[in-house]
Amino acid sequence: MSHYSLSTYIEYIVAAMSIRHVLLGLLAGGSNHGYELKRRYDELFPQARPLAYGQVYTTLQRLVRDELAAVEGTDSDGGPERTLYRSTDEGARELARWAGETAPPAPFVTNEIFAKVVTSILVAAAAGGDRTADAAGYLQAQRAAHMARMHELTKLKTTPGAGLSTVLSADYALNHLDADVRWMATTATRLATLTAEVQPT
Repeated sequence: MSHYSLSTYIEYIVAAMSIRHVLLGLLAGGSNHGYELKRRYDELFPQARPLAYGQVYTTLQRLVRDELAAVEGTDSDGGPERTLYRSTDEGARELARWAGETAPPAPFVTNEIFAKVVTSILVAAAAGGDRTADAAGYLQAQRAAHMARMHELTKLKTTPGAGLSTVLSADYALNHLDADVRWMATTATRLATLTAEVQPT
C-alpha cells in the first residue's frame, strides 16, 4: 500500500506559489537577510520541504536584478556579516499585483489516477483478460491508500499542540484526497461504459 508524506500534498501548494513573491512578502515588513528570510519561510510553511539557502540567495539576486528588491547594506549583529535586502517600490507594486490575481484553475483535467485506470483497461484488453477487473482492482487499492493517508492526516491535525499551519496544510490535503476518493467511487460505477469507449470490442 502506498503512503504519502504530507509534504507530497503541500508541494501542490508550494508549486503554485512563486518563491520570489513569497520572499517579497516577507520583505514587506522591512529589510532582512537571507538567513532570516529562510527561517521565516520554514516557520510559515512547516510541512513543506524546507527552502534551500541556495534558492533563497539566488532568488534574492534575481529580485535585485529585476529591481524588485535592493541591497540595503550589511548586518552582523554579533555574528557573520550578512547582506540586508529590502523591497523596492516596484517590488511592492509587483507583490500587490500578484497577490490580487485569481489563481487560474489547472488547465488539464487528466490526472495520474485516471491515466492508470485507462492504462489498466488497455493492458487487460491486450492480454485478453477481463478489461474492467484490473481497473476495478487498481481503484480499490488506490482508495485504500487514500483512506489510510486521510486517517494519518486527521491524526496529525488533531494532535495536541498542532500549529494552525499544520492544521490548515492537513485540511488542504484532506480535501483533495476526499475529492479523489469520491471521484474513484463514481468511476468504479462507470467502468463498463469507460471500457467500451477506451477499448471497444
